[in-house]
Amino acid sequence: MSVVVVGAGLAGLTAADALARRGVDVQVLEARDRVGGRMHGIEVAPGNWADAGAAYLGERHTHLLALMAESGLKTAPTTMDGASRFALGAGSPDSVPGRFPPLSGVALGDMFDLLDEVTRSVRADAPWLTPDAARLDAMTAAEWADTHLRHPDSRLFFPLFLGEMMAAAPADVSVLHMAFYLRSGGGLRYLNAFAGGAQEWRIDGGAHRLCEALAAGLGDRVRLSEPVTAVEQDDDGATVRSAGGATRADAVIVALPPVLADRIAYTPGLPAPRSGARTAPGCAVKVHLVHPSPLWREQGLSGWSVSSDGPLLSTVDDSPEEGGAGVLTGFVTGEEARRFAALSPAEQRAAAVGQAARLFPDLPEPIGFHVTDWVNDPYSKGCYAALFGPGDWLALGPGLTRPHGRVHWAGTETSTEFFGLMEGAIRSGRRAAEETAARL
Repeated sequence: MSVVVVGAGLAGLTAADALARRGVDVQVLEARDRVGGRMHGIEVAPGNWADAGAAYLGERHTHLLALMAESGLKTAPTTMDGASRFALGAGSPDSVPGRFPPLSGVALGDMFDLLDEVTRSVRADAPWLTPDAARLDAMTAAEWADTHLRHPDSRLFFPLFLGEMMAAAPADVSVLHMAFYLRSGGGLRYLNAFAGGAQEWRIDGGAHRLCEALAAGLGDRVRLSEPVTAVEQDDDGATVRSAGGATRADAVIVALPPVLADRIAYTPGLPAPRSGARTAPGCAVKVHLVHPSPLWREQGLSGWSVSSDGPLLSTVDDSPEEGGAGVLTGFVTGEEARRFAALSPAEQRAAAVGQAARLFPDLPEPIGFHVTDWVNDPYSKGCYAALFGPGDWLALGPGLTRPHGRVHWAGTETSTEFFGLMEGAIRSGRRAAEETAARL
C-alpha cells in the first residue's frame, strides 16, 4: 500500500506520520525547501527563535499537546504582566491595566453580545446547514457591522478584533464564516484570551520544531523543493507529477490551502473547486523587532498594544522565557497587511520601528528586524487560514472533506474543529489518514 501526501505542513506531516505507523509506504512532496508550511521559525538571536507563523495554543488543543509531548516539546507561557498600550484615534497612546481598551464598556459589551449571539447560532460541524445559512453566507462581516454596530467605539474596534482573531478585513469574509470561525475555535472569549484561553502558551523554542520532529521521524520519505503540478488517476492507482518527476501511489492526500489545491491539474477533473472567486488569503504580515532584552518591561509595560492606525495593529511580547533577547511581535492584518506588504523593505522598517517607538516610550532602534509576508507567500497564499467570502460555505462546505476518487483532503481549512489553528491541522491530517487507510 502506498500513499503520496502533497504538502509538508502540520496537516500533511501528521497524516504521513499516522500512515507510516500503520506500515503504509508514504512519500511527502513539499514545494518549499523546508517543512512546516505556515509554521515557520526565524532565529532572532543566537539560539533564540521566534514564530513567524502559527504560534499560540491552549489547554483545549488536546491533539497538539499530546503530539508535543510525544516529540519531547514543552510549552512556554505567554507573558502578559504589566500595562497595555492603546492608540485608538487621535492623541497620545494610553497605558491601561489589563487588556480592555479605553473605549465605552457598554458599546463593546453590546458588540461582543451580538457576536456571541450569531456565533452560537452556527452549526460548527456543518456551517452550511445552519438555519438561515443562505442569508448569513451572503452577507459580509462589514455589512453586518454597518447594520448592527451603532456606537463609534464598537465600529472602531470591530475590524481590529476581527484582524486579531482571523487576519481578516471585514469585507473579505461572510458572516457565516466569521461566526463559524469563532465557534470552531472555542468561542470568541476563549479565542481572545491569554490565561486560560487559546493564546495561553507558545511552543518552547518555536512551533516549527514540531514539524521538524515529525519530518525527522519520516526521514527521506519527505522530499523538499518538489511542487506538485498534477494528480492523475486510473484504474490501478494515481500518478503525482512534481518537479522531481512522476510518483505512483494507491492514494493521494492533498494537504494544501484551498486556493493552492485548485492550482493542481486533476485527471479526472474535480467535480467542484476547492475555492471560490471570493475566497481570499488570510491577510497577515508578522513583524519581529528584536532588542537586547524586553526593555518595555522596565516601564511596567507588558508589550501588548492595540492601534487603530497601522501598520502594527497589535503587538505582543514574544521574548524567550530563558532570556537572551527581547522580542516584540507586531501583527499587521486585514487591509493594513495588503498596504504594508506593498512597501519597500526600508519603508516597512521605518513605519514599524517608528510606530513601536511611539507606543513604547524611549524604545531604541531594534538590533534585529524581521518581516514575514504571508499575503504574497506563493506556497501559503495567506495566514492564518483561507478566508471564506460570501457564498463560499454553501458552495464549498459540503465537498471540503469528500474524497475525489483516490484523492483525500487535509489541511486546517478542512477541519470543522479549530479551523485555522494548529489543532485543526492535526485533526484534519489524522482524519485524512484514517479515511485513506480504511480505503486501502
